[in-house]
Amino acid sequence: GVRVGAETQESTLPGLFAAGEVGGGLHGANRLGGNSLSDLLVFGKRAGEFAAARAREMPDWPPIDDAQIDRVARESLAPLERDQGPNPYALHQELQLLMQRNVGIVRSEADLKEALEKLADLRRRAGDVKAAGNIQFNPGWHLALDLANMLDISEAVVRAALVRQESRGAHTREDYPDASPEWGKVNLIVRQAAGGIEVHRQSLPPLPDDLAAILKEN
Repeated sequence: GVRVGAETQESTLPGLFAAGEVGGGLHGANRLGGNSLSDLLVFGKRAGEFAAARAREMPDWPPIDDAQIDRVARESLAPLERDQGPNPYALHQELQLLMQRNVGIVRSEADLKEALEKLADLRRRAGDVKAAGNIQFNPGWHLALDLANMLDISEAVVRAALVRQESRGAHTREDYPDASPEWGKVNLIVRQAAGGIEVHRQSLPPLPDDLAAILKEN
């Protein structure tokens, strides 16, 4: 639920704006670095302009939940305060290898299901991670904090790839080698829910005739 250059429709953080590829999706299913730069510039500018306009219109700052701040602070400091636990660098390396091996450009149902099982185990162990050193500049602590986000993104990628039973752009399914006209009519929307990460289908509006003609030519 993201509108380009505007607030997210279903955001739990009022005032949160989307920028870059997440705000536009202009270039479809590819991984070309130059394309992502143009997305960043165009939609970053739009998001910045609309965020500034909204800030000028706000009568007051949104209320801040002190209990939520305390909870996040406790969770953030926990890796430094534990006596022992898994090394964040070791878990990060396991995550990298898993995603490269099972969730590369070429995917299969078996590899993706195995990835989900191993991600669940990594997430369990990451909950007890131990960072050495203190709160001053500490890359190990920063990585310990980043692991939760990395695991969320990895699981989102795997679950979406498992649901999309076709090959399109840089998403190649060995078990579904062709692009599907029906799958071309939907986006997959990934959400955090009470039970974990969920994937929902959202119908796309039909292409305008001029764009459909260009796609047909190519």
